[in-house]
Amino acid sequence: MLPLELEKEYYQALIDRKTEYEGVFFVGVKTTGVFCRPTCPARKPKWENCEFFETAEEALLASFRPCKRCRPLSHPDLVSEIVSVLVDAVEKEPEKRWKDEDLQRFSVDPSTARRQFKKRFGMTFVEYARARRMGLAFRHIRNGHSVIDTQISTGYESSSGFRDAFSSIMGTPPGLQENCNVLKASWMDTRLGPMVAAADDEALYLLEFVQRRGLEREIERLRQKTKSAIIPGSTAIISSLEVELDKYFEGTLTEFKTPVKLLGSPFQKQVWEALQKIPYGETLSYAEMAASLGKPTAYRAVARANGANQIAVILPCHRVINSNGELGGYGGGIPRKKWMIQHERKSLQK
Repeated sequence: MLPLELEKEYYQALIDRKTEYEGVFFVGVKTTGVFCRPTCPARKPKWENCEFFETAEEALLASFRPCKRCRPLSHPDLVSEIVSVLVDAVEKEPEKRWKDEDLQRFSVDPSTARRQFKKRFGMTFVEYARARRMGLAFRHIRNGHSVIDTQISTGYESSSGFRDAFSSIMGTPPGLQENCNVLKASWMDTRLGPMVAAADDEALYLLEFVQRRGLEREIERLRQKTKSAIIPGSTAIISSLEVELDKYFEGTLTEFKTPVKLLGSPFQKQVWEALQKIPYGETLSYAEMAASLGKPTAYRAVARANGANQIAVILPCHRVINSNGELGGYGGGIPRKKWMIQHERKSLQK
């Protein structure tokens, strides 16, 4: 049995459909016999008809069956068949100028595609296809092709239209790309909800929960700091990270090997490097962390540096708490921070 106060917290999260509680708990509905995730779109049950569980396995063992609407046994926001089909179609014709009319041959309603792509990637299908096309244009220019040849190969009749489209996706016009890098951004489904990762072929630059407030500003700052174009795609770094994240959430990985790139002030980097030294399953207070850095009065600055961390989970700012034992803040949401601390402790006990 969970504590009553915790059950009340979970019930309120269920009523409000709070995404930060994804993976933190599941609710069994006694009147229907099904169990759901916190963000299930179905009509919300009354308090007395709810039974709360911390894992899907517990709900199954209590004889509840998975809800067909929110699919609690799958990852949150699992990619739909429509998205899979259209992403594959873009990969087969990456230089094609896709329009809503092209969706008819897949028997897909444009508004449905627009909504599902917006939910998963933060951009419509047409915007996604354009980003992919402009990514190819970037590579052509970097490989020595002229701007005009690249403009023609990507289907733009107007040079001004090509430059405008290129700039809106990449951040700088094509003629200014000589010193610009490319970062690939990829969506990952995890136990605690979707995350976005950005990396090149050498290191990880960003890993955040998609629902983190201000994520768009973070990505824009990353683009400016690195003078990079950020386009949809994957790298070997992202592929290995996905494997490590799966193992972490399964409780079988205690140390990440994924190389990271730290972009911050000397003090911020000092704090982030110290984060990596906090043992798995343990916590430090902001004051203890400041003291370990030889700056015992700088606990507020330590807290700010933690808040500026752009590589969640791997740089474990979730392991830093208040001196009074309270959890403090966390960009991905307090429920996720609490879950990860408890998850690591339980994994060590096993």
